[in-house]
Amino acid sequence: MAKFTPLHDRILVRRIEEGETTRGGIIIPDSAKEKPQEGEVISVGKGKSNDEGKVFPLAVKEGDRILFGKYSGTEIKLDGEDFIIMREEEVLGILTGASSSAKKETARK
Repeated sequence: MAKFTPLHDRILVRRIEEGETTRGGIIIPDSAKEKPQEGEVISVGKGKSNDEGKVFPLAVKEGDRILFGKYSGTEIKLDGEDFIIMREEEVLGILTGASSSAKKETARK
């Protein structure tokens, strides 16, 4: 993948997909699924600068799992993969101690 570095207080996020079946085993069509509001931070900008030019680094960092609002950011495609670019202020919070569904999926393959 091409290296993408967001500017200022923007971050690049890969959406973490939820499971596609319910507990009863019913497959949910894409059109009926809510887009998940959880993602992994892929890269971050240098931070926001104030009027004097002092840069304030971001609270989120690469590898963080975050929650964000349903309509946050701008969806983009890089090398055929979907990502979201959003400002740090659109991040609702950082998840810690959560089991990574992305890691579980990799382990199963």
